[in-house]
Amino acid sequence: MSGALALLIVITLQRASELVIARRNTAALLRGGAVETGAGHYPVMVLLHGAWLLGLWAFGWRAVLQPVFVTAYLVLQVLRIWILATLGKRWTTRILTVPGETLVKRGPFKYVRHPNYLLVALEIPLLPMAFGLNWFAMLFGLLNLAMLWWRIRAENVALGYSEK
Repeated sequence: MSGALALLIVITLQRASELVIARRNTAALLRGGAVETGAGHYPVMVLLHGAWLLGLWAFGWRAVLQPVFVTAYLVLQVLRIWILATLGKRWTTRILTVPGETLVKRGPFKYVRHPNYLLVALEIPLLPMAFGLNWFAMLFGLLNLAMLWWRIRAENVALGYSEK
């Protein structure tokens, strides 16, 4: 099995397992009184991320991996684990707030307001670069930044951050 194919399998399994965790956490949060904000853009985000992963499969499965970008991507996964561990049952792919709950201000949230969005902004272009797909990295990097602009604005409103 090629390195590219192995990496694609790992990434796909990782993303699928995150969706399972997110759905479980979302259901529990909603049962606990959470309120969703920004649901209108959620299908667009799912479509964007799904197209990104499908595109990686379509164009990257036979690629020769670029070790520096693979390494950088793998290092970013430490941040992903830190974020997931910090948020625990609060981690989800949706924007949910629970009335009366305080914001998480420990772990990576102590240093960055939206560490998961920083992570995604880096890894969406970085992984295609690991497959030598620089044009794909640029395209999806820019599309993702537009999505994050939309999403962060919605999340900031939900969390009570003022938009100036």
